[in-house]
Amino acid sequence: MTPDILLALAGFALVTSVTPGPNNLMLMASGANFGFRRSVPHMLGISLGHMLMMVLIGLGLFRVFEAYPVLHLAMKVLGGGYLLVLAWKILRAAPPEASEASGSPMSFLQAAAFQWVNPKGWFMALTAMTVYAPPDSALAVLAVSAVFAVVNLPSVSLWTLLGREVRRLLTSAARLRAFNWTMAALLVLSLATIL
Repeated sequence: MTPDILLALAGFALVTSVTPGPNNLMLMASGANFGFRRSVPHMLGISLGHMLMMVLIGLGLFRVFEAYPVLHLAMKVLGGGYLLVLAWKILRAAPPEASEASGSPMSFLQAAAFQWVNPKGWFMALTAMTVYAPPDSALAVLAVSAVFAVVNLPSVSLWTLLGREVRRLLTSAARLRAFNWTMAALLVLSLATIL
């Protein structure tokens, strides 16, 4: 991979990783409701889960979806349903003081599994593999996936930090409720990418 292509890939990875989407909205809500440290498994699940998905797509998994379009539709339906469940969980999140004892952020495995039904994640992976990985080059697939993982983790960390900082403004139950309603609504609006 030439330096020019590597720079273009890193730019694409940064723009797609740092812009709003389901993962980033959920991390902002997690940072606000649970803090940065408790959200680390969620962040790692996103970055490593997406990297694994990219490797498998780059090695040919996308061909299965081309051969069986009904699987693609099923992924859309599952993804949309799961986003609605996550929006409901955000709506019902406890105040920060209560969440320390009773609530929990998304786990590493939950976040990694979510990548398989995340429409933005699929767009990122398919585009990156199509544009930046030459066909039938496992080394290029690994390189593209690694660049995404390296760029993605700091990007998602920013959203969690933003949520943690927003938490300082959420000093009343009413403010937290308004924030959670807003995050849930934005998450539901992100379903537009599926439709």
